[in-house]
Amino acid sequence: MNEATAPFYHFNQPINQLPDNATTVMLNNSMAFAYHSSLPIYQPTPLVVLPAMAKRFNVGNIFLKDESHRFGLNAFKGLGASYAIYEILQKHPDIDTFCSATDGNHGRAVAWAAKQAGKKAVIFVPKNIVPYRIAAIENEGAKVIKTNGNYDETCLLAEMTSKNEGWQLVQDTAWEGYEDIPAYIMAGYLTHFAEMENSVHSLPKPGIDIVFLQAGVGSWAAAAVWYYVTRYGSNRPKIVLVEPVESNGILQSFKQGQRTLPTGNQQTIMAGLNCGIPSSTAWEIIKDNVDAVVMIEDGFAMQTMRMLHTPADTDPQVISGESGAAGLAGFIAVMTDERYAPLKNALGINENSSILFYSTEGATDPDGYNKIVAAAM
Repeated sequence: MNEATAPFYHFNQPINQLPDNATTVMLNNSMAFAYHSSLPIYQPTPLVVLPAMAKRFNVGNIFLKDESHRFGLNAFKGLGASYAIYEILQKHPDIDTFCSATDGNHGRAVAWAAKQAGKKAVIFVPKNIVPYRIAAIENEGAKVIKTNGNYDETCLLAEMTSKNEGWQLVQDTAWEGYEDIPAYIMAGYLTHFAEMENSVHSLPKPGIDIVFLQAGVGSWAAAAVWYYVTRYGSNRPKIVLVEPVESNGILQSFKQGQRTLPTGNQQTIMAGLNCGIPSSTAWEIIKDNVDAVVMIEDGFAMQTMRMLHTPADTDPQVISGESGAAGLAGFIAVMTDERYAPLKNALGINENSSILFYSTEGATDPDGYNKIVAAAM
């Protein structure tokens, strides 16, 4: 089907071959799991089984890793920020101030990790960020500077200011000349895949058939892709990336054959995914190693949040924020909306399929979350 008749997804032809570059070397040499396990606050996050939801969508199993319990930060981002700051300070212990741009969770994680290391943090945020997320960053001891721009413009301002002030930038987006720190962040994310080594990630092949991964700039999704390709090779599960319609930089990059900006306005309820051009190093991993990319409207994220908040039968409740629910929302879109029917068929989803999702955040905007889950299904 052409773009006019099938704009909401893109099929890829993966070759299961990772690039040979500094980023993949750093991922291969990561000691993140050992580092995180050494922290007094460390606990693995739970892997939730949702049999009633699986029955509702006529699949074999639905597993969901709930990252709202991570380090008391209500999101997974602390894994990447803490490991990156740890690695940076091993080489440059005299750094005084860390800086980052964020739409919420990453900035809070940088602020938290800097505080744990006895350092300062300055966090730049875009104009459309909700006040609660600013307060959460400030509560970690950081100075927050609100800009008049979008995410990409905010990243640029953070970069320029860091250079002028002598601060250390800790950004999860890579570009030419700024690749090592995003690689450390990606390496930090490997911990929560390692936590499932004795369950759905057991040998000789994963106990899952398909994994849905939400994607912003792509760093977390790329870390997951690297893990699955490295761990399983051609036996890996099928991988589907999920983006908002208004922030579809990865889908558009696939269609253009190179990194490019999203076509939308970068304003959706999925704040953590309201990103622009994909990270350069993440794109190099993703482009040859995923099976499909899906973009979804906000309504699917809201529907999924409600389903997790008020589960059927004996399924446990999961508090999942707008971005956290996006991977599962992509699956629900594929299963219920005829616009995605060819993709559902191509993925081979059936009554025996076991599917894995990651709820990457809890209610990081409580007011918005409560309004959404209180609305009628």
